[in-house]
Amino acid sequence: MPEYEFTLLVDDDLANADTAALLFNAGCDDATFGVHNGVGYGDFVREATNFADAVLSAVEQVERGAGVQVLRVEPDEVVTMADIADRLDRTRESVRLLVEGRRGPGGFPPAFTHQRDRIRLWRWSEVVEWLGQYDEEELEAARFLAALNAALELRRQLPRLHDDLAAKQIASLAGI
Repeated sequence: MPEYEFTLLVDDDLANADTAALLFNAGCDDATFGVHNGVGYGDFVREATNFADAVLSAVEQVERGAGVQVLRVEPDEVVTMADIADRLDRTRESVRLLVEGRRGPGGFPPAFTHQRDRIRLWRWSEVVEWLGQYDEEELEAARFLAALNAALELRRQLPRLHDDLAAKQIASLAGI
């Protein structure tokens, strides 16, 4: 069975020995847990039939087994030009030329934010699709992570809204 690597970011301090024991007993013996810059994380190398099954089973085990909430999953869907260069094993200059349409077929996906700022952000799933050189499984994994992280953020933010009508409208847009 194939192995998949990913990181879960959580809302708890995973350096606690009791939490670590709960996570291990919940089935997370394929992960290394810790804290970086005050954020708990679990680095997984999980066997599963596909990427989605690997990630979703880990999210369930972490949340049910240790009672912590998963905030997001990495590798992140949101990427900078430097991230794109790293993931493609290209230079930043090479990616800049792709973005500007001065190299490659043109039509690079537009940044979804900070259009006029120096640091712009892209959606990795759109970059992967534009490249056309990745297999369908990798494209599906990128789309899956985008949807999952959006759902995790929605789960986190909706209860914090004071405007109940706005919260209901957002939930309706999301189909929940």
